[in-house]
Amino acid sequence: MGFSTGLASESYDRQYSNRTLLGRIWAYAKPERKRIIVIFLTVLLQGGLGALPPVIVSKVLDEGVAGIPNEQAFYLLTAAVIILELLGYLFYYVNHRLLARVIADINRNLSTDAFASSMRQDMAFHDVFSSGKIVSRITTDTRDFSTLITLTMDVANNLVQSIVTAFILLTAEWHLALLFFLTVPVFILFVSLYRNLARRVSRQGMRAMANVNATIKETISGIAIAKNFRQEESIYAEFKRSNTISYRTNVKRGMVLSTVFPITRAFGALATALLVYFGAISVTQGIITAGAWYLFILSTERFLQPILSITSYWTQVQTGLSAAERILALIDAEHTVNQTGAYEPENYRGKIDFNKLRFSYSNGKTILNNFTLHIREGENVAIVGHTGAGKTSIARLIARFYEFQSGELLIDGKDIRSYNLHALRQHMGLVTQVPFLFEGTVEENIRFARQDITREEILSLASQIGGGEWLDTFAEGLDTRVGERGAKISMGQRQLVALLRVLAQNPSVFILDEATASIDPFTEKQIQTALNLILKQSTSVLIAHRLSTVQSADRIIVLRDGDIIEEGTHSQLLKQGGHYSELYNTYFRHQSLDYVEQAGS
Repeated sequence: MGFSTGLASESYDRQYSNRTLLGRIWAYAKPERKRIIVIFLTVLLQGGLGALPPVIVSKVLDEGVAGIPNEQAFYLLTAAVIILELLGYLFYYVNHRLLARVIADINRNLSTDAFASSMRQDMAFHDVFSSGKIVSRITTDTRDFSTLITLTMDVANNLVQSIVTAFILLTAEWHLALLFFLTVPVFILFVSLYRNLARRVSRQGMRAMANVNATIKETISGIAIAKNFRQEESIYAEFKRSNTISYRTNVKRGMVLSTVFPITRAFGALATALLVYFGAISVTQGIITAGAWYLFILSTERFLQPILSITSYWTQVQTGLSAAERILALIDAEHTVNQTGAYEPENYRGKIDFNKLRFSYSNGKTILNNFTLHIREGENVAIVGHTGAGKTSIARLIARFYEFQSGELLIDGKDIRSYNLHALRQHMGLVTQVPFLFEGTVEENIRFARQDITREEILSLASQIGGGEWLDTFAEGLDTRVGERGAKISMGQRQLVALLRVLAQNPSVFILDEATASIDPFTEKQIQTALNLILKQSTSVLIAHRLSTVQSADRIIVLRDGDIIEEGTHSQLLKQGGHYSELYNTYFRHQSLDYVEQAGS
């Protein structure tokens, strides 16, 4: 089933330079700049105050060594340390309270844009890329990115503290301070060399997790099929394999990311050892005081804290940056269907023309080549043919789900690419082969096409189909909950709800990819009644699987390998004795009354 694949990047993934990435992140943070300014002010105050306690402690030490006991000064200095720490916690609280709001807003905007981008994408995009992996970018990756913002604020606080500490150290003894600062380039060089490797393994780990999410979604969605074919163990084995790959990938990632902190800590320990050694010599020679020496030792960790923080948080930092890349890649993913105009006519007549059109899917296989078909306004055209003949492709092109490569597709004599796509689709009704219903009630699913329709109007439309008797088959009428994907109602009931949804829309063009499922005669009659109501008011393209639908069409188009080989009415094509006759005997003849009567006799 391919669950254990998918660690490679998606074709729409891209790598952003650090400058570009930070620029895009700032674009989302910019609306929060007032709060961010306050946050940085508290960061400056918190960082600056955090560097002062070692100075006070060194002052107390020097006073004691000098042999000048002053209890009052001692208590004052102690109180100062306590006050500084309390103020630091206060600024920390204000900082993180505002930061939580900023992160929530940025997170919301990022996930909203990512979701909107996935909704705007063409069907070609969703056919190729797993919905589970897209969901992972919108949810998991936005959460990982918010962690990066929190860490950035923590590192900024430590950086301010480090700068203040550096100034204090230079003031206390610049010779020893310069010796200490010589260790900083070693840290920076190590972090720079380590950065690219960490980013790469972080991306792989996130792809592995996205693959697990996709596996779970696909498995849960298809659980009924798994149980029907008694494949629970097989599905579990596939998931376990996918999860194991994710485990191994993330263990490798953890091994790489966990090496940085011990190494930087070792560098920090070396720097401290140098200070202890040379500082002790300086104290004994009277170059610096014991308090200044202790100030250096106490300030070592505070000075190196920003670098240590970056490296110790490197897992989350790289995860956050990789997450930002993956979210932005989804937002920036290019569309294959692009409109050249925004034409919105007052009325759509529904005339459709294919002129020497060529179309192929992303795999490169040509489905339609030099294809020409003219559908008159208000005409009901049934398209028949073996699987793979190109029937569904024609319907998808009319609905503008896919881009064709050459030729023309005209709606009312105008290039389909010149229309406002949203307005065009408002006048198109579509029922897929497996009608999709959203979790909710029957009424909510019908209203999905027209939010302004009233319950009374829905009941009026429903009454036009067999006097509304079909609603009696639902336990609670319009208030019946259909379940996920309509799982709580029958296939025939799903088709009726989907058709009523289109009827409420009153489209100029109706596209039906008719279901092949067998249904009872009562529901068959209700469906045909609903179809006739829609057909009376629209131009219709019917990918037909029912004999009743084929017979009621104004014209039947017979396809083979993307070419029109026959066309005419049902009776005309049967008389010709060509390919349609073969299709009739294969797919439709057993549905006819004559066949049923002969079988019975």
